[in-house]
Amino acid sequence: MGAGDNQAVEVGAMTTVAFFNNKGGVGKTSLVYHLAWMYADLGVCAVAADLDPQANLTGMFLDDYDADDLWSPDPPRATIHGALLPLLRGTGDIDPPKTMSPWPPLGLVAGDLALSEAEDEFSSQWAQCLDGSERAFRVITALSRALGRAREEAEADLVLIDVGPNLGAINRAALIAADFVVVPLAPDLFSLQGLRNLGPTLRRWRGQWASRLTRAAELPGLEGLDMPSGAMKPIGYVVLQHAVRLDRPVRAYARWMDEIPGEYRESVLDEAAGASVDVSEDENCLATLKHYRSLMPYAQEARKPMFKLTSADGAIGGHINAVQDCYWDFRRLACAVAERCGVTCPQL
Repeated sequence: MGAGDNQAVEVGAMTTVAFFNNKGGVGKTSLVYHLAWMYADLGVCAVAADLDPQANLTGMFLDDYDADDLWSPDPPRATIHGALLPLLRGTGDIDPPKTMSPWPPLGLVAGDLALSEAEDEFSSQWAQCLDGSERAFRVITALSRALGRAREEAEADLVLIDVGPNLGAINRAALIAADFVVVPLAPDLFSLQGLRNLGPTLRRWRGQWASRLTRAAELPGLEGLDMPSGAMKPIGYVVLQHAVRLDRPVRAYARWMDEIPGEYRESVLDEAAGASVDVSEDENCLATLKHYRSLMPYAQEARKPMFKLTSADGAIGGHINAVQDCYWDFRRLACAVAERCGVTCPQL
């Protein structure tokens, strides 16, 4: 299953893309944040869904005052956890999530540190699905159904899902909501090890969910409950922070870069690694992105993506060229992801 096969995928009413690697620190959240802004720039109405209990994506969109109001001690919060709260407490089903709009047509389903409290519930209910528990299916599909309602509210074309760097039960429930999966990587040993864990895990979750869908079809109480397909189709990887760092020997950097294409094909696509190919020529590589370290502090201060910085934000001199390079890097990546997901960008 190579990149060329992605064109045959039929996309339903809600196209969801999860950005997932169980290795942290590869810039995953920043990637989702910038792509959400870029899609808005390209005329694609996108919802960024923060399903990582660390809620770093939400922190990138909101200033401290807005975040403090959002995460007030008084429930229900206008977050993904607030939407799930009635179901988790056993007082009802999910509430429609409140979708924020940092910049139309960009929507945000805000994350919440309290979501981590649901880990045990998602874990236990996964097993209960096979016992025919109606509530178990409602819990396991809660994230998917919440995102579906958020998409309807925002009239969005695309949902971008940010998840935590782990293989836990919350991520499993988030991933079955994903039509497609993009894998962010760094050129290091830990990212390669992440691929070796991630690929088999996706295949296992996909197969386990298929078994549960078969069980759900036998239960009369689940008519009308929206069930995600759990496709989780890998559409490629993105190499971030690919500039050679001063503290990393060039030889080591080149070694890990050279191993990425074969490892991705073997571990994630479950295919033979084949002949060695350079990352720049690999059909599964969606993009290689620079770190843009010098721009990030300005972007954080301005509460905007790096490619929207202006001289008023402090981006002067050589930073102007970096802003332009950053824009085209993310534009090309957004177009590549959209093409493989069957999403049209009106502003191209």
